[in-house]
Amino acid sequence: QVQLVESGGGLVQPGGSLRLSCAASGIIFSLYGLGWYRQAPGKQRELVATITSGGITNYADSVKGRFTLSRDNAKNTVDLQMNNLKPEDTADYYCNAVLFSHLYWGQGTQVTVSS
Repeated sequence: QVQLVESGGGLVQPGGSLRLSCAASGIIFSLYGLGWYRQAPGKQRELVATITSGGITNYADSVKGRFTLSRDNAKNTVDLQMNNLKPEDTADYYCNAVLFSHLYWGQGTQVTVSS
C-alpha cells in the first residue's frame, strides 16, 4: 500500500520559516518524481515545486528564491524548506509522487501565514 504522509505545517508569522516533510512508503522512492502543490481556499491546486528522480528541481515563480525542495532517497522523504513566508503562501500543501501513469498524493498539511 502506497502512503505519502506530510508533516510540518502550522501557523507562522510573515517573514518566518517552515519546513514541510513528506514521508513515502510502498514505492521504489528513488524512481519517482516528487512534488509539492498547494491549494488555497477557493482556488485551484497549484504547483509549488518539483524534483525529478535525478534531482533536478523546478519552482513556481511565486516561490523562487524563498523555497527549497530536497529529497533524501535513503530516508524516502522529500522536504520543502519555506523561508520568508508571505500571507499569500497560506494554503493546504500536498506532496505527490509520480512515475509514468502512477500518481500518488498525500493527505495534505495546512500552512497559515498570519500576524
